Amino acid sequence: MDNITQIAFNARQAANVLQTITTAQKSVFLNQIYSKLALAKGDILAANKIDKDLALKQVEAGKLTPSLYKRLDLEGAGKFETMLQGIKDIDELEDPAGKVHSATKLDNGLDLYRVSCPVGVLLVIFEARPEVVVNIAALALKSGNAAILKGGKESFHTCSAISKAIREALDAAGSEGLNLANAVQIVESRQDIDALLKQDKYIDLVIPRGSNALVKYIQWNTRIPVLGHADGLCSTYVAESAKLDLTKTVVVDAKTTYPAACNSTETLLVHSSHLKSNFFQELAKALVVDNGVTLKCDAASLSALQKEDVAGIFKEHKDKIQASCDEDYDTEFLELTLAVKTVESAEQAIEHINEHGSKHTDAILTEDEAEANNFMAGVDAAGVYWNASTRFADGFRYGFGAEVGVSTNKTHARGPVGLEGLVIYKYRLYGQGHATGNYGTGEGKKAYLHERIELKGNDTIATLRG
Repeated sequence: MDNITQIAFNARQAANVLQTITTAQKSVFLNQIYSKLALAKGDILAANKIDKDLALKQVEAGKLTPSLYKRLDLEGAGKFETMLQGIKDIDELEDPAGKVHSATKLDNGLDLYRVSCPVGVLLVIFEARPEVVVNIAALALKSGNAAILKGGKESFHTCSAISKAIREALDAAGSEGLNLANAVQIVESRQDIDALLKQDKYIDLVIPRGSNALVKYIQWNTRIPVLGHADGLCSTYVAESAKLDLTKTVVVDAKTTYPAACNSTETLLVHSSHLKSNFFQELAKALVVDNGVTLKCDAASLSALQKEDVAGIFKEHKDKIQASCDEDYDTEFLELTLAVKTVESAEQAIEHINEHGSKHTDAILTEDEAEANNFMAGVDAAGVYWNASTRFADGFRYGFGAEVGVSTNKTHARGPVGLEGLVIYKYRLYGQGHATGNYGTGEGKKAYLHERIELKGNDTIATLRG
């Protein structure tokens, strides 16, 4: 057995153990990981500084984007503590495995249950963002899955230091007679990815987190199901009835709080009525003058900002008011750049989003609830918001504790994927010697009862069967 096959096989063995452990045992392991990481903080941040110093040279040489560099940082104020808190938050969440979602009495003494269970083995491939190792490890263990992780070479030293602490924590599980040493494994080279993508015998789900190129490469090179999104091309539509103060607050937040994030707004759709008043110029001022955003405007919005009585506002920022081109509306900028397009109605906004968006997250700003509901029904995206920033598209903000990624797929998991997206289900049938030959039509045959068994919301097999 070659090395990569061995890694996948070991992960499967660990997954087989994980699907049998109790919620209490999961909590013990998560707290061990928390403690080991807290003790290793100095080593981890020292490793992170090495990665950042090396990455900065790559940025200066034009070989690494500034957005990827920003995602690498773990030394920023509160970032390490937030990463650790994510473990505690996940530990406090309800265990998603072992829940009964439906129950049917097929006949007396013959009961069928649909019960949530772990997916199995996850292969998670990500670029930069070393805290992903901790997020995935915690989510995987809580949901009963094993994980194989591959980070970008830019975060190699940080990921190695984090992995060392996690492995030490999992090694302690051996004292309880459980072999979980391989429940979380990290691989290093790009060649490892190619080999792992062929391990459909042992790996159940691939979750890529990174650039469009990375996600597309994985989707095209594996038979394993892929959960993820290629782009985060989010739009915000400013409807005719939108309030200026609310619009400035939401749009500035959606673009500037973390431009490199996949939930940052990249396209601003503006109702044409706002170009006839000072509404759009005030919004543009908040973006350009106050926050350094570059606007790539269509003809109508560009003209509105170049009027003689308006142009003076942007005199010192002329370079940040630019004409757009068609490709700007298909671009995930991941920086302080925003494409602007004028529309005549919510219907036009919906049409534009469905044509150019990435099915991630889109928002409408309006005082008209009926218009908002029509927009949210008509836009084909994992997240649709009314009077709220697209930056809310995040597992932590949704209360998931942390997220394994964001999915724009139309499968079992969509949007920010937390614990619920890491379980599927199996059917468990409890009988007393029942055989199919006893059922049907004709003399001596029985009919199925097919009676629904009432559930109370948090049922498990134990609570239902006593």
